[in-house]
Amino acid sequence: MSDLLPPPVWVDRPEVLQNLLPVLLREPRLAVDTESNSLHAYRQQVCLIQFSTPQTDYLIDPLALSDLSPLAPLFADPNIEKIFHAAEYDLICLKRDFGFQVTNIFDTMQSARILAYPQVGLDALLAVKYGIHLDKRYQKADWGARPLSPEMLNYARLDTHYLLRLRDNLQAELEAANLSQLAHEEFIRLSKLDGNGKNESPTWERISHGTQLTGQQMAVLKALCEWRDQVAERLDRPAFKVLDEKRLIALSQALPGQPEDLAPFLNQYQQRRFGPEILRAVKTGLSAPPPSRQRSRRPNDAVLTRLKALSQWRKQQAQALGLESDLILPKSWMQAIAEGAPQTLEELTALMPESPWRLEKFGPAILKIIENTR
Repeated sequence: MSDLLPPPVWVDRPEVLQNLLPVLLREPRLAVDTESNSLHAYRQQVCLIQFSTPQTDYLIDPLALSDLSPLAPLFADPNIEKIFHAAEYDLICLKRDFGFQVTNIFDTMQSARILAYPQVGLDALLAVKYGIHLDKRYQKADWGARPLSPEMLNYARLDTHYLLRLRDNLQAELEAANLSQLAHEEFIRLSKLDGNGKNESPTWERISHGTQLTGQQMAVLKALCEWRDQVAERLDRPAFKVLDEKRLIALSQALPGQPEDLAPFLNQYQQRRFGPEILRAVKTGLSAPPPSRQRSRRPNDAVLTRLKALSQWRKQQAQALGLESDLILPKSWMQAIAEGAPQTLEELTALMPESPWRLEKFGPAILKIIENTR
């Protein structure tokens, strides 16, 4: 099918971008996607921005354009609907890399979740609805490489080419199911996420099973993680491609002291390339005091009681409506309600911003739960 489409427009020069802007600004709706190199670089970045209008697909190259600020008014324009599939990650990356604030979005994946589609990936939706089969082999490709192959360019353009059509079909289904207001509330909530609340604790604290180590082994794990981050930054590759967490834990438990001690944990390439550095990191950890974990504030018993009651109610509502629990009440809102213990609808409204559908449908029940758990 893509063989019948006109080629996408490649935008890698400032004058081409400037000429494109008036075209995009005239559109009431734009399909948008991004491609990043998260699996191929130490610090991921947006490597491609795709736009589709009903007439044309555009591929914008951020690696060739030093200034993408001309796109900021487009993303911020409340009169232009921006259609994404699985918007959250794209929105976080666009804000992180370029400072873009995106308003008026439509998320086809969230729409499909609200409509209880069994599979909500773009490839699955296009196959079911239109008989279009996308080749997803390039989903994890290195989008920071240049030049991009014709196959990668085609893959990128197809990620937005059908979104306008899909949006209209899903919007009609949402309206027929009386769920369009819920979808609208989700779109507003997603557009306000920025990712700044992510866990910023050190790597060694976030590694799974790290809590099973002794204090001294934890010091070795900390030293190994710090060494790994330095190497990953130097080589510009993701940290897990230097040494995975399973090997870090095993080395921290075994405390190797000689080159031959590394054989059970590292392949021959890793032993040759990193062996001496790893042994030095282990030695550094053994001579360091056990590190202290950052203590997270534990909610008091009253908050935990409310949180448990809200969680149980949310699960029951989700089952009754055939929705996933987070669509009934997003986790961050549920936490805020448990902590804030609102007594009135006005107080609850402040904790569930721009959510009139949920407030009307669930507000009284939520307030009743809070009252019963005081």
